[in-house]
Parts: sequence; structure tokens; C-alpha cells
Amino acid sequence: MLTHYPIKRSVLVPTLLYMQDELGYLTEEAIEEIAHRLDLPVLEIRNVISYYSMLTTKPRGKYNVQVCTNVSCMARGAEDLLEHCKKKLGIGHRGTTPDGTFSLEEVECIGACSWAPAAQVNYDFHENLTADKMDELIEQYRKKGTP
Repeated sequence: MLTHYPIKRSVLVPTLLYMQDELGYLTEEAIEEIAHRLDLPVLEIRNVISYYSMLTTKPRGKYNVQVCTNVSCMARGAEDLLEHCKKKLGIGHRGTTPDGTFSLEEVECIGACSWAPAAQVNYDFHENLTADKMDELIEQYRKKGTP
């Protein structure tokens, strides 16, 4: 991957995403290995991880449900949608279902303001959501299977 980027630091986010996809989350060992390979301080890597909501140092469910509650989504009912998800899944913000299938997060803008309210499940965007549409989505992911 390094040869596709002008400097080593440019490959940091793609490397973190790749490592997270492989491990499920960014472990201490993974962070140290990336720091070593990219000649970057561990602190700089941790700063990048803390900036991006899609990166995590804690295990998540197989399906990470991120509900946007920024301005556009909030104006179109995102807070109610988030509360609906909490009740439906039986978990709170940054919680994981006991079977490890779902995690839930409230996140800032995911770049889908024109189609608010929006949510992201892993890398898939879902827009113009309602409680009923969210229920259908959750059931579709549940049918795909547990970890």
C-alpha cells in the first residue's frame, strides 16, 4: 500500500481501517506495529484514531450501527430514531448486544445531510430512515447472522 501514497503518513487511515477490519478493533499491538512500520509516534496514531468515529480501540458488534444526530438529521428526527434503536437493540450509546451482533453509536455528520435522517452500518449508508425502516434494516442484518 505504501507505494500508492506520496508519504508514509498518507497511508495511515487506510492502514488503520484495514487492520480494524482484520482484527475487529485496533489493538495495542496493532497500533504499535503500524507506528513502527510508518515511522510515526504512537501518540500521533492515537490522535487519528480518536478523531475518526469509524475507528475504535474496543471490540464492537459484527454490525456497527452509527446513527447521525448532526443538524440535518436532528431536524428530521434522528434523536427519536436513535432512541428507537436503543430500545430495539436493548443497548445504549457505544453498547454491544450480548450476542455480539450489534453495536450502536450516536455519531456526528456522516455526510448524508440531503437524505436525513441517516445511519451507517459498517460501510453501508442508509438514508431517509424511519423507525419502521430501521426495524427492517436491523432484521435484515440479524438474518445475515451472528458472529
